[in-house]
Amino acid sequence: MSATKTAAKQDALQQVNELYQQHQSWLNSWLRNKLGCSHRAADLVQDTFLRVLERDEPVEIKEPKAFLSTIARRVLSNHWRRDKIEKAYLDALMGLPETVTPSEEERAILIETVVEIDLLLDGLPLIVKKTFLYVQLEGMRHAEVAEKLSISVTTVKRYLTRAAAQCYFSLDIGE
Repeated sequence: MSATKTAAKQDALQQVNELYQQHQSWLNSWLRNKLGCSHRAADLVQDTFLRVLERDEPVEIKEPKAFLSTIARRVLSNHWRRDKIEKAYLDALMGLPETVTPSEEERAILIETVVEIDLLLDGLPLIVKKTFLYVQLEGMRHAEVAEKLSISVTTVKRYLTRAAAQCYFSLDIGE
């Protein structure tokens, strides 16, 4: 790493440190009011500052509270999305016999995978998401999905292409 990049990285870390020192308490209070739970609020404060640290470019922050609350809203939205998915998954597990119930580790992996898929499909119309999930997760054939959703097989194929493109272009190719 060049001396210029190292210095820029140090400046960015110093900026985040100062931002944390000055606004962590305020952000914690703001999130605690939204969540009603001090433990979850503390976790989301850390997640918010991790997002700030992960930024590739330094940012000139003129309004720190607005900047942090914007990032925290995204973190909070992801938190609620994950809770909703986890609740739906656990409700689905209630109907399974104990002999096929996955272990805690398997549950965590499955929930994380479903959350990632949900994020990848974010922004697509519900019918496109359903089409993709019926084929990919339920293993349904195109004709079965077409019948279930009252659409043509050609439309199923078009929706699958759209969802696959969304997933592909949502992935961080540089990793």
